[in-house]
This record gives sequence, C-alpha cells and structure tokens, in this order.
Amino acid sequence: MAQRTVLVVLFDGVQSLDVTGPVEVFTGAETQTPGSYRVRTASLDGAPVRTSSGLTVVPDAALTEAAPEPHTLLVPGGQGTRRPDPELVAWLRAHGPRAGRLVSVCTGAILLADAGLLDGHRATTHWAYCDKLARDHPAVEVDPDPIYVRDGQLSTSAGVTSGIDLALALVEEDLGRAVALTVARHLVVFLRRPGNQAQFSAQLAAQTARREPLREVQQWITEHPEADLGVEALAARAALSPRHFARAFQAETGMTPGRYVDRVRLEHARRLLEDTGDGVAEVSRASGYGTPEAMRRAFLKALGATPAEYRRRFRPAAVGQPG
Repeated sequence: MAQRTVLVVLFDGVQSLDVTGPVEVFTGAETQTPGSYRVRTASLDGAPVRTSSGLTVVPDAALTEAAPEPHTLLVPGGQGTRRPDPELVAWLRAHGPRAGRLVSVCTGAILLADAGLLDGHRATTHWAYCDKLARDHPAVEVDPDPIYVRDGQLSTSAGVTSGIDLALALVEEDLGRAVALTVARHLVVFLRRPGNQAQFSAQLAAQTARREPLREVQQWITEHPEADLGVEALAARAALSPRHFARAFQAETGMTPGRYVDRVRLEHARRLLEDTGDGVAEVSRASGYGTPEAMRRAFLKALGATPAEYRRRFRPAAVGQPG
C-alpha cells in the first residue's frame, strides 16, 4: 500500500481546530494502519505560526521544502483568511492543482477561491461566510447548507468540527469503513455525519424577527411542529393578513414561513429519532408530517437518507429500539 502524504498549510491566524481535528483523524488512521499516511505541516517560510486563539504551532517544514505533489493538500481556515498573504495565495495557485486531493476546512475555502481553484466547482464554507464567498467569487457554486461538499478531487467543509467529518469520510474512502469507525470511536465522534446534513438548526439559520408578534410566531412554530403551520394559520396568530405576514416574516427572518416550518419539523424529527425509541409513524405525526411517507420524502430531500437510515446512524445505543 502506497503511503499518502497529507500536507496541512499553516499561516498566522489559522483556526487551531481546523488543523488539529483533521490531523488527529489522519494520524489516528496511520496508527491503525501503519504506512497509510504521512502527515506534514508547513508554513510559507517554515516559521512558527500563531493561531487565532493564541496558540503557537511549529510546522514541520517550509512550503517550498514540503512534498511538491501531496496526495492530500489541506487548507484550514481562521482569521488569517480575512487578509490572506498574497504569497500564500500564489503558492496555492501554483501548487494546488498538483495535489491528488484538494481539501479545505471552514474559511480555507476562501483561500482556495482566491487562488482560482474553486472556479466552476460546487463548494461550501462556514455559514457566516457563504455569502461573501459567493459575492466575491461568482464562478464558484456556493452551497451554504451542507457540512461538507465533495466535487471530484475537491472537498470543502463548513466550520471547525465539520473538518473532522470530512477527514473521516476521506479515511473511509482510502482505507475502508472499519478503520474510519475505529478512529471515530477513539475521538468519541460519530462516524459519520452525512455531508449533506445541515450546518445549523432552523433557529440559528433564521434571524430573530424584530417585531414581537413575529417572534411569538417563531416560538410557536418551534413548540408546536405538529400544528397547522400554514401561512393562513400563522398569519392569524400574528394578527396580520396572510400576504402581509408572509412578506414581513421573510423580510425579518431571511426565509419564507414555509422554509422555516420545514426546517423546524425536520430538526424536531431528527431529535426524536436520535433521542427516543418512538416509531417512525409516531415521529412523523409528532413532527407535523402526518404520514411516514411524507417524512421520508423530506429526509431524502434534505439529508439524502431515510428516517430509518438516519436513526441507525445517529441514535445512541442506550436508546431503546423503535416500536
């Protein structure tokens, strides 16, 4: 088995977890399967870098001395991506295409985009920077929802811990599920959140409405996902006409009432599947889907997995089997 070189790029202001999370995954896989990975870190000149949290990290080498064509070139994110070093961007532009696999964590995608390496590709980054990435780089197809996106040999992930999810997916691809599962168990993380799982909850995805009636409606939706949550019913609770309500809700929260309801119901169903032994039919009713088939379609569309598949993947062993 050929050893795969994983080269991790370091720079001042890097997010430490963007570095250490994937590094722990790949080195853990090397421990399980000796000879599988050679993990190296490198800064432009080989000098130590200071992370965004104040930690100092000493790289293994300078980028000019690192593997010229690594199997996996990993670019982390952090505050240092806000005003990237032009020399670093130039290095990525010259050497990124030579890597067998190009990977970014969090706002590392911005560095790849600045180097022109994301043009014509689908990609993601931390939810707070997706709009910036799309605005500054219109040739990139930015998907703000998934925790990671894989487009051929290019893989981009969302914020911080999603870098671990992506690294586990890459290990599973390289060495098989058994090795990746062992690494995940040692790190006490799931193997693995599907890449198309949403980055954040419905409540975090939407802004909080400014006006009290609309905030109360948001809270009502969260507490009563099984209720009639059509625009007419919600507008009546806010004492507004349906048309005025729909327009005001989107203006103040950033999404339509229907989109918000869909996210709340999906999140509620996911929690029940993870935390209870309730049957799929019971979960579908409690979450407002009405029928298991309606919930199944929603899960496939949003997560790429059926409710049963999702439960098998994420329900802790201590929770009883569904009825």
